[in-house]
Amino acid sequence: MSITTEQTFETALVQALVENGGYTEGNSPDYSPELGLFKYEVIQFLQESQPKRWAKIAAIHGADSDNRVIQRLYKELDLRGCLDVLRNGFTDYGVRFQMAYFQPASGLNPDAVELYNKNKLKVYRQIYYSTKNKNSVDVLLSLNGIPVATLELKNQFTGQNVGNALKQYSSTRDNREILFAFKKRALVHFAVDQDEVFMTTKLDGSKTYWLPFNKGANNGKGNPQNPDGYRTAYLWENILQKDSWMEIIQRFVHLQTEEFKSEGRIYKKEKLIFPRFHQLDAVRKISEKVLEVGTGKNYLIQHSAGSGKSNSIAWLAYRLSSLHNALDVRIFDSVIVVTDRKVLDQQLQNTIYQFEHKTGVVQKIDKDSTQLASALGYGTNIIITTLQKFPFIVDKVGELPDRKYAVIIDEAHSSQGGEASKKLKEVLAAKSLEDATKNDLEEDYTGDDFVREQIERSAAARGQQANISFFAFTATPKYKTLQVFGDKDDNEKPKPFHLYSMRQAIEEGFILDVLQNYTTYELYFKLTKAIEEDPNLNKKKAAKAIGKYVSLHPHNLAQKTEIILEHFRDIVSKKIGGKAKAMLVCGSRLHAKRYYEEFERYIKKLGYDKEIKILVAFSGKVVDGNTPDGVSEPEMTGYSEKELPTIFDKDEYKILIVADKYQTGFDQPLLHTMYVDKKLSGVKAVQTLSRLNRTCPGKEDTFVLDFANDRQTILDSFQPYYEVTSVTEETDINHLYDLKVRLDEFQVYWTQEIEAFANVYFDPKTKLSNPKQQKHLYAFTDPAVDRYKEITEEEKQDEFKKGLRSWTNLYAFLSQIMPFIDSEFEKFYAYAKLLQTRLPKRELSESLHLDDEVALEYYRLQKIKDGSIELQKGEEGELSGTLEAGLKRGPEEEALLSEIINVLNDRFGTEFEEADKLFFDQIEAELMEDETLQTQAKVNQIDTFKFAFNDKFIDKLIGRMDQNQEIFEKILEDKIFGDLVKELMMKKVYKKMNETI
Repeated sequence: MSITTEQTFETALVQALVENGGYTEGNSPDYSPELGLFKYEVIQFLQESQPKRWAKIAAIHGADSDNRVIQRLYKELDLRGCLDVLRNGFTDYGVRFQMAYFQPASGLNPDAVELYNKNKLKVYRQIYYSTKNKNSVDVLLSLNGIPVATLELKNQFTGQNVGNALKQYSSTRDNREILFAFKKRALVHFAVDQDEVFMTTKLDGSKTYWLPFNKGANNGKGNPQNPDGYRTAYLWENILQKDSWMEIIQRFVHLQTEEFKSEGRIYKKEKLIFPRFHQLDAVRKISEKVLEVGTGKNYLIQHSAGSGKSNSIAWLAYRLSSLHNALDVRIFDSVIVVTDRKVLDQQLQNTIYQFEHKTGVVQKIDKDSTQLASALGYGTNIIITTLQKFPFIVDKVGELPDRKYAVIIDEAHSSQGGEASKKLKEVLAAKSLEDATKNDLEEDYTGDDFVREQIERSAAARGQQANISFFAFTATPKYKTLQVFGDKDDNEKPKPFHLYSMRQAIEEGFILDVLQNYTTYELYFKLTKAIEEDPNLNKKKAAKAIGKYVSLHPHNLAQKTEIILEHFRDIVSKKIGGKAKAMLVCGSRLHAKRYYEEFERYIKKLGYDKEIKILVAFSGKVVDGNTPDGVSEPEMTGYSEKELPTIFDKDEYKILIVADKYQTGFDQPLLHTMYVDKKLSGVKAVQTLSRLNRTCPGKEDTFVLDFANDRQTILDSFQPYYEVTSVTEETDINHLYDLKVRLDEFQVYWTQEIEAFANVYFDPKTKLSNPKQQKHLYAFTDPAVDRYKEITEEEKQDEFKKGLRSWTNLYAFLSQIMPFIDSEFEKFYAYAKLLQTRLPKRELSESLHLDDEVALEYYRLQKIKDGSIELQKGEEGELSGTLEAGLKRGPEEEALLSEIINVLNDRFGTEFEEADKLFFDQIEAELMEDETLQTQAKVNQIDTFKFAFNDKFIDKLIGRMDQNQEIFEKILEDKIFGDLVKELMMKKVYKKMNETI
């Protein structure tokens, strides 16, 4: 076997598991595709681990015991799922069997330790899992005869990487096979190469949702170098090792069930949760440190938005509640979780019930001191309370020095709206838990500062207490938070105990980079001005649209209102398949009130009320000249503060105007754009702009238009949490054209292919999920893929690929600035986005496009509503980027071909003479005689006729290139010039053909 083959990689993994991981290698033919398990392994485990129970069942079933027990197990696995059966066993004719024995929390019961050692972990190679075909999966792991994981391995030496494994799972692993059926057998599927690991708990074809299972490298994605071998060796050397793997199955994997209503009926949605690497790593490292130092230490866990904090907190709470030291003494009498997330309460209950299969493990403190004293006194495993009760909890805990407590503070998700200072005063004024409970309102509390002050005040005032350990979760720690909860490094500087950075979350695709399309108004003004003056972009429609922006330098609310609403209508409203929303952040409550009134006035005046509804959010009452008694948010919107997030979720509500509300802890994935008219800096800037970072299907980017802050301030604010900077430098509009010219020179794509592609892609009748239509998109991109492959130099290939990616990214940004549509660029953008996914992959990041169909559907919807369909219909849709703004359309269309020279000389400063008219006359004559064109002109509108005309025009032009080299070169080399010639000629030929036919 060659040292560079995939089999060698597979052998290395299997050997490591057998030699050091607690596994034995199994016999692959023992697998039963019909049963989805290893029958003889199951029977052997039951007989050896539970001989008395087996004797009972044998007395009942006799000689058929093996088959009867296996059939019963098969039915239970089918009904309840693999995880539940492994944890809680199954019963046959009153005889209860365990299917796994997990490591006890303490060593006090030697029998439990002995039973744990009865588990049999096996690793299999090349399992043929189907009765229908000869497909096999590279590696399978089983526990006592039941499959628990599959792995597809790829070796980069053979030209494949983990992206190929992802595609293999998604395209050839049928979830109708028992092994791959959701929750019934394998709990997780890993795609692995030498550099990266991905995992999923549900195979669903191209809709499979893959999660990275990587350690992170330099606070970004991927894995660090491993001087001892493969970067991914941690998977089989640590994660899959017996004790680790058994703990994951016992304490981490869980089935999350969500209920939702649809058409009056309640449905359940199940999701099998497997921990991401950073979640597992955080819980384990914290547990190890607690075992090492005991109680009395503080821990800061800095995990970015998108890190899955709710699950991390649930797992940590459960783990800490069962920790025992070397003397088998429980380390914490109770774990107290401080949070204002209602969802976490129920989630903790459900998750821990799955682990323990008993109630009463989690108790919520929502009544009085007696309830709290009882929970603490009886040593309830996990207690949940709110931030408002936090000081009284700590006071009570301090009165019980003989008991030890872990306090987990969910500090970063603290608000959905309200009055931070008022509530802070309420808590500080409260003399008892009963008073604090009275002050608790139904809605979530606001104010990250409120949260921090409470935590820091309570923790710092008492100092570190020997019987209490604090575990604070935050995405954006302030200096004080670091001082109170951070770990000191070698230079005595505080730092987080565990970090999952914003950079890693962005690079792994869990949140969006809100700085990618960040524009100050100063830059916005420059860009729109540049577009207005740039001859490449001038056109009749553009001039009017841009004029609105350039002429309105924002000195007052009315001007800003027009800028915001017109930008929203022109650009934002088409994003995310037409579902995008925006937020306007104001400097004061009075600003919010007046903006709301100005928005309403403008919307009504221009008749936008059918497409845009707005909401405003601020606390208390605002006194204004026309409202001397003050007006509240509910009085302005007609909705209560508690209702507002739900109302904003409705399709018709598009813009939310806020003042010191909804700037932290507000999750609305459809928020795409933020207009900022408030000075922001530091953590407040990060928290506010991060309202945009949530992902959802069809959301490819975000946009910020900032009227109040400079770029450096925002950059400086993000840097401590971000790890990498992506606030782009000021953009030169012409770079878009320069880059496109450079890409054209590669001759990878042809204009007629892009036109044909666009004709299908932007047709509103086309359903891209329909194979009959989608095949055309492949057909139109295939030639470009082949030409790309023919480029012999890798450097040239890379240059083209990177240039294509840069162009699409730049255009995606600039299209949010330009309040008009360039039809040629729109077509090329759609074509280029899909072409990128089809070019041969060398980088992993380029190969993870398994949800193309979803992206296509959203993009098509977005761009159809963006006016691209109009561009192919009628005169207004003919904007090809060739006509100068103000050039009169009527006379052009009626112009004789002899006038083309005058038009060109005036437009481009050329010195062609009347004698050059002959060149155009001859081309016109040949085009008029073309029978195909005659037919096309007869049966098509001009917007469709142009596709046929363009090809014929180039053919005729090349045929007569020797007759007038100057004009020929000008037409081909100067795109603007050539497009104008072609357009004038096309209109004249089309008109004459329809007159003579």
